[in-house]
Amino acid sequence: MSTVKPSLQTLRIMLGFLSSLGVCTGVLAAEPYPSGPVRLIVPTQPGGSVDIVARLVAADLSKRLGKQVVVDNRGGAGGVIGAEMASRAAADGHTLLVVSTTQSIQPALQKLPYDPVKSFSPIARLASGLLALVVHPSVPAGSAKDFISLARRKPGALTFAGTGNGSIVHMATALFNNMAGTDILIVQFKSAGPAVTDLLGGHSHAMMGTISSVLPHIRSGKLKALGTSGARRSDILPEVATIAESALRGYEASIWYGMVAPADTPSPIIDRLNREIRAFLAQDETRKMFLNSGVEADYLGPAEFGAFFGREMQQWARVVKKADITLKD
Repeated sequence: MSTVKPSLQTLRIMLGFLSSLGVCTGVLAAEPYPSGPVRLIVPTQPGGSVDIVARLVAADLSKRLGKQVVVDNRGGAGGVIGAEMASRAAADGHTLLVVSTTQSIQPALQKLPYDPVKSFSPIARLASGLLALVVHPSVPAGSAKDFISLARRKPGALTFAGTGNGSIVHMATALFNNMAGTDILIVQFKSAGPAVTDLLGGHSHAMMGTISSVLPHIRSGKLKALGTSGARRSDILPEVATIAESALRGYEASIWYGMVAPADTPSPIIDRLNREIRAFLAQDETRKMFLNSGVEADYLGPAEFGAFFGREMQQWARVVKKADITLKD
């Protein structure tokens, strides 16, 4: 059996072809990130605190990355719909997800179609904030204590506007009911936007809303603030007593916001996004802008944010169990 040796001309053609492949591969490897628009999934409807934070960050990232960062609101199911969509996206940095306390609560309430830890790569914690107990001006209560007394006198007559099953607003409201011994019906909406609208219209009586989502209406007098949810008074609403100091000792709930990418997103992309976000959050103008929106810039890097998320899951699992909170609350 004879062996056919390639001619010199054939060898030259093959080498040229392989060389061209190497050049193409090098060009592809060196392609800058991002190569096109970046989709930022927000797992809530427009108008709530998660959406507000996301849009502030997206506007700045668009400038820093040189490509448009497009906010894509995918509300519903306590943030699960948007999170699942992000978990299935390509891990190339062109789809990102804004997360909040809600994503650390959901595992204690239901079986998820994704792994809350393994399905994502943490990028950074962005901000944190408190909630405020607000009521429609027609509600005859001037403090959290007054509101609890009113609710006890009229069991089942008052309604809370909620922002979705398993959200931090849901947890904070259910915890309030549990600690106060009240029977206030929680009417769930897809997110803070429609919940606030319902409250402003007087259809609901109260809401345990994030300060960022209700602050403009407190300042305009369209809603009354009866208390805030922190261990200490809010720097944004220092004149409003905490619920703990005025009515329910030990009551505390807060919200945080962060950004993640689909699992296995390349480290250089995570590092680039983290670096740009950190620079943005460090600016005095950013901190002022966040405060005016009802939140505080509160940065954590990828490793620290990942560890923080794990602790949050454990904490809320304990709260859910102790308060016997379910998705039917």
